[in-house]
Amino acid sequence: MTDSTAPKSFIHEIVEEHNRTGRFGGRVHTRFPPEPNGYLHIGHAKSICLNFGLAQHYGGLTNLRFDDTNPTKEEQEYIDAIKEDVRWLGFDWHAELYASDYFGQLYEWAVELIRKGLAYVDDLSPDEIRAYRGSLTEPGRNSPHRGRSISENLDLFERMKAGEFDEESRVLRARIDMASPIINLRDPVMYRILKASHPRTGDAWCIYPTYDWAHGQSDSIEGITHSICTLEFENHRPLYEWFIQSLGIHAPQQIEFARLNLSHTVVSKRKLLRLVNEGHVSGWDDPRMPTLSGLRRRGVRPEALRAFAERIGVAKANSTIDVALLEHTLREDLEDSAPRAMAVLRPLKVILDNFPEDKVEWFDVDFYRHAENREELRRVPLTREIYIEQDDFMENPPPKYFRLAPGQEVRLMNACLAACTGVEKDAAGVVTAVHCTYDPASLGGQAPDGRRVKGTIHWVSAPHAVPAEVRLYNPLFAVENPEEAPEGEDFIANLNPQSLEVVTALLEPALAQVRPGDRYQFVRSGYFFADPQDSAPGKPVFNRIVGLRDSWAKQQK
Repeated sequence: MTDSTAPKSFIHEIVEEHNRTGRFGGRVHTRFPPEPNGYLHIGHAKSICLNFGLAQHYGGLTNLRFDDTNPTKEEQEYIDAIKEDVRWLGFDWHAELYASDYFGQLYEWAVELIRKGLAYVDDLSPDEIRAYRGSLTEPGRNSPHRGRSISENLDLFERMKAGEFDEESRVLRARIDMASPIINLRDPVMYRILKASHPRTGDAWCIYPTYDWAHGQSDSIEGITHSICTLEFENHRPLYEWFIQSLGIHAPQQIEFARLNLSHTVVSKRKLLRLVNEGHVSGWDDPRMPTLSGLRRRGVRPEALRAFAERIGVAKANSTIDVALLEHTLREDLEDSAPRAMAVLRPLKVILDNFPEDKVEWFDVDFYRHAENREELRRVPLTREIYIEQDDFMENPPPKYFRLAPGQEVRLMNACLAACTGVEKDAAGVVTAVHCTYDPASLGGQAPDGRRVKGTIHWVSAPHAVPAEVRLYNPLFAVENPEEAPEGEDFIANLNPQSLEVVTALLEPALAQVRPGDRYQFVRSGYFFADPQDSAPGKPVFNRIVGLRDSWAKQQK
């Protein structure tokens, strides 16, 4: 055991009971078995942390096994992306394996079940199989082909393997119980005909195992002790155990836990693929996507996702986690590690009328929150013309407005005190510039006579400002549960038209040479990440990771 202080879940309790009774000889061997038909998402992060973390906790092993049993949907691109994501999240695997590694053994075991009278070849179409299966309230009906002899089934299955039959013309089914109250035990399909080339096995096979047939047997072959699955596989566990018992092979323990459901988010790979294919997002790594590649592109650190997975814990019942908790976790992770910087996202010019035109006043500023993270002071210039945020000025402010307004004084962060004396407007009456006077005795930001100034705003020097593209990301969906689309529409109807806003911001000059992958807290705005693909020295591009407003922390007070 590597960390006896880590919080324990009901899964830990099961494992410890197995260790106490010696069920697996004290071994803990887990696996993470994604299907390579899409990119991993935040729900997979929870599963990865659980499977790898459980094995680490008990000094065990974890395999990365690709469930590559459907060649029509799986691609090498997804395999490569999955490996990158697992490593980025901070884990490495004991062995890299594929369900296709076991195609030969799975076929031999299928033949064994036929010889035992526990499997048969069925000629019913997929629609007919569904109709014969019955419902939750009605038992199924036996297929007219269920009584075929063992010799006929062996012959037909061999001919299926040889490619004699068309797709959907025949399947191999387990012979269990069509009247079982557990629908998954009503003669489930084990093999179907797919005349498609496989990324790893090429054209060696034209019959492919179903997930239910491949999954448990792959676990058994690898010596897995604890097969951790999400809750939707709970109804599959009787079938998982029936196959293993019928073959008399090593029996892992399947344990189910609640998947991660996040508000304002969809995590179905089918739906995520549709978002990509229909151009609603720029790709799998679009920072609005819940994919690990999207979160990484946005600037989320793997440490934050691991902390989030630990915080939400492992439950037995499904629930939806408020996305505000994820954002709160991201802020906690970045609070101490991201240096602060001044950036104006929506600039409004301010002219300090009494500041000499040719003068530059430089200030040495410490933008680090804690001394242990401090590198060196940054030099920030103050000039006659500066930019502030448009939201930091109001011509007709409400009561208790402490930012800049006519006749009102504010503190320019780390620089000086300035009071508004007038404005300039365009023909439409829109304020285009604000005139102020500054107090020369307040350079450094402190009032010389001790007078109190309630408002402090950030700014950048106009001649030194560095233009930057800044991408402001908001939730991709406008509603809490995107699955609940208006009647007659699908989840696409719930897309948020304001999920991305691109602005040209002005940054303090020190950020001109920012490196792709750097993170900063833009003071009073949020946490930002220099885009690793589009940002370059001299031409910074920033993605907003998360804003500063913390609704989750407020909910907990």
